[in-house]
Amino acid sequence: MLASLHVLPALAASELTGQVVGITDGDTLTLLTPDRRQTRVRLAEIDTPERRQPYGSRAREALADLAFQRRVRVVVEDTDRYGRSVGRVYAGARDVNAEMVRRGAAWVYDRYNHDSRLPALEAEARAARRGLWALPEAERMPPWEWRRRAKAEREVEPGPRRGAPG
Repeated sequence: MLASLHVLPALAASELTGQVVGITDGDTLTLLTPDRRQTRVRLAEIDTPERRQPYGSRAREALADLAFQRRVRVVVEDTDRYGRSVGRVYAGARDVNAEMVRRGAAWVYDRYNHDSRLPALEAEARAARRGLWALPEAERMPPWEWRRRAKAEREVEPGPRRGAPG
């Protein structure tokens, strides 16, 4: 019974193909489809450091190395709240999402992960101190924690005082 439930999301998935024409950050790219539409794609099941976070620019470079200006296929799993297609990206036979984890450029996003291979790839990257895992431990904050902390800091910052010069 559980095996048949696992197949249902795959049946509901759609596919996009095209050329990667933009890299926003380590887990978001822009795809130009054959009908000349630009579609933003968020890589499913992984999360990379934010641009202002340690390793953020290198995660972006890793995704560019794997996908920029390449023809890719995206197995779309969902659409996120920002309107991006969320999916698994393939450049030829290479699973770009898994390769980002293997290179140490991404965390497995446990909250959304359904791929049993990804935690093992992350453990391998950690053990080999690849990518972000070579950073000092104090600089290795999962992006979801970094975003939560940044949001909390924004919420406690006082706004401009009434009557203050400004």
